[in-house]
Amino acid sequence: MVSPDGKGNYTSIQKAVDNVPSKRTEPWLIFVMNGTYEEQIIIPEDKPYIHLIGQDVDKTIVKLRINSSTEASATDPDVWKYSYKNLGKTEAAMVSVKATDFYAENISFVNGYGKELQKGPMALAMYTQNDRNSFNNCKFLSYQDTWQTGPKSDNGRLYAQNCWIEGAVDYFYGNGNCFLEHCTFYNMRDGAIIVAPSHKVGTRWGYVMNNCVVDGNELADTERVKLGRPWHNSPIAVYLNTIFNIKIAPEGWTDMGAIPQMFAEYNSKDKEGNTVDLSQRKTQYTYQDEQENPVTGICQAVLSAGEAARYTYENVVREGDNWDPKKYMEQVSAPENLKRENGVLSWDASKYAICYLVIANDETVQITKETSCNIETGKTYQVKAVSEYGSLSEPRRNDDN
Repeated sequence: MVSPDGKGNYTSIQKAVDNVPSKRTEPWLIFVMNGTYEEQIIIPEDKPYIHLIGQDVDKTIVKLRINSSTEASATDPDVWKYSYKNLGKTEAAMVSVKATDFYAENISFVNGYGKELQKGPMALAMYTQNDRNSFNNCKFLSYQDTWQTGPKSDNGRLYAQNCWIEGAVDYFYGNGNCFLEHCTFYNMRDGAIIVAPSHKVGTRWGYVMNNCVVDGNELADTERVKLGRPWHNSPIAVYLNTIFNIKIAPEGWTDMGAIPQMFAEYNSKDKEGNTVDLSQRKTQYTYQDEQENPVTGICQAVLSAGEAARYTYENVVREGDNWDPKKYMEQVSAPENLKRENGVLSWDASKYAICYLVIANDETVQITKETSCNIETGKTYQVKAVSEYGSLSEPRRNDDN
């Protein structure tokens, strides 16, 4: 257990990670109590199956001011002050996941440089660099390049569910087969650009956004936000069943440094549920090669129902080895029949729970395998059940029956 006030086993998430045995083949659960953890976190390649579980997504916060600058700037001292070189870092990302089979739940990853200063350069909150990484109910906040995906294999996989991804410039970018469901992309400026993929030929699926929401602040609601631009190589990005809470550019996409293999949509709706007009979506792309010669190409912008039906969880995520991160995210039932009597709180066991969190006045005070614990007067208690993968149940309060 990690707590910033010293009440847990560790006061630093990185210290907890450092003490995880190498080369595991089963989940190692690290529970992170509410608090702000101002640190850089690196998950080494030889430490797979780390499951990082936060107490509350809005109150469990990893935050650091760090960006990619390597040289001092006389005109912009903030860039130098918070550069990774000046901080003595070897990684430009706030969180770098180099291992396979990493899972995080209920944590906000906030790059303070991008979030607070609302400007570039690159200020990554997250950099996922291997296969089988997954996230549930997490937030990723910065401005430029919030989250980079860069698995070693062109077909390395990432799955995210119920997440909030915030930024302004290419704020979800990179390569790999990334399947995002029920996530919100929140744009922070006029003319924001959401994705910037760089998929090599041979990548099977690319970026798939399914049943997601595109939203933003007032600055972004001006019909100038772009769905994405082709960074390098042969990018793929598809938006399926998207709800647009803000107006975006009619052309949808813009040019960068490649011709996309697929930049397309299916069944896009506005916030009132009306079908979005896709007739003006961009299909012709151009860029300059290394000799500054123009290169042009054509890309499909709209998927048919049959084409969209291919982009499924089974195909994109489970392909090859039946990896199934949704099982990590399944909640066990909340404890029933909480009773408070003579200084003892008790409850009925929840099926499939491996242990329980006992929370008093929003502070986790105990992790127990038992179905009772001693309590103090004058405090309000709640109990959450924990699955074998670390996912937390809904809370059950002591006054619930």
